[in-house]
Amino acid sequence: MTIARRPLLMGLVASAVSACNMGAPRPVANPGFEAWRRSFRPRAAAAGITPATLDRALGRAGYLPQVIEKDRNQTEFTRSLEDYLAIAASDDRVATGRAMLARHARRFSGIEARYGVAAPVVAAIWGLESRYGARRGDIPVVSALATLAYDGRRGRFFEGQLIAALKILDRGDITPARMTGSWAGAMGHTQFIPTSYLAYAVDFDGDGRRDIWSDDPTDALASTAAYLQRSGWQPGQPWGMEVRLPDTLDLARTGRKRRQDAADWSALGVTRADGRPLPRAGATAILAPAGREGPAFALFGNFEVILRYNNAVNYGIGIGHLSDRLAGGPPLSKAFPPDAAGMTLDDRKALQRRLTAAGYDTEGADGVIGPKTEEAIRRYQARNGLTVTGRPSRALLTRLGRT
Repeated sequence: MTIARRPLLMGLVASAVSACNMGAPRPVANPGFEAWRRSFRPRAAAAGITPATLDRALGRAGYLPQVIEKDRNQTEFTRSLEDYLAIAASDDRVATGRAMLARHARRFSGIEARYGVAAPVVAAIWGLESRYGARRGDIPVVSALATLAYDGRRGRFFEGQLIAALKILDRGDITPARMTGSWAGAMGHTQFIPTSYLAYAVDFDGDGRRDIWSDDPTDALASTAAYLQRSGWQPGQPWGMEVRLPDTLDLARTGRKRRQDAADWSALGVTRADGRPLPRAGATAILAPAGREGPAFALFGNFEVILRYNNAVNYGIGIGHLSDRLAGGPPLSKAFPPDAAGMTLDDRKALQRRLTAAGYDTEGADGVIGPKTEEAIRRYQARNGLTVTGRPSRALLTRLGRT
């Protein structure tokens, strides 16, 4: 997964839209790492970390080469918004999220009452960051951060995160053994990095610890709501919504930074997707990521707050749309235009289903052409004497329809 840059949180969501469980790696001997650890200890002590914590946490930290490999080999690509939404608001993620909202209704109600952030928004972040707690990460955070700090590529950043993690341990919120997370140090149900935890985590259940790691998601969900509240969340204001653009609208007027009052957009003929007038929600931007042929969105102030959590437009729309679906809203009313191969999302889903039926399992039919689908295509092409490209096409879809 790639690291989407955010001011205080680190989201690992670009390729799989969920926290990464890569399996707890085993530390290996590394003399350079041992020397770095000895040199770091005085700096940590100067930052106020107690000797006891340094002994039981830093003293047991190990060098994890798998973490360096993950950091070095992040896939530098971005999914289209269509693909991103197909993953972020998949039928399974929507169904699971609605079940979670029902299961934890009293918990979500209390969090919303205290912080003013709508429960479906908090649940959507939970769903994208860790698949509602199913993928919180199982890598020892202190070892991972120490490894990355020693590596030096972003040494200053990761050393700061390591000191923050040691401060968390010093305060007794968690033990070193239970402080696990992603390979880059993001932790818990909603993937806080240590500095974000120190700044925003809350003890909502009143047990004396801000526990974002346990199976009970209460503190993690409340901490996420507290983060959004302190970032400027406006209660009752939508994040945004799908809109209908008139043919006469100059798309040069659209864009995230081109904001004007909703009444001005209404005067230009912009409406909600169902034709109703736009709500009065302050300064409003219109975004048309796929041009006039695809879905368009009105973006309000709370959309910018979501971007404080993860500064990626696709992430913000993904959270917003998933939250709408969790609240009972419909799928987008307008489809995205065909891709460069002339295929729609439904075409790509059909291709995946037909490949799987033919014995070339794509491990799902979400319409997103990822490595598993590409490998299935390559195996089918090789077995059938075709040029091996691994790329989808309408011709391949048609051919599979005849087999």
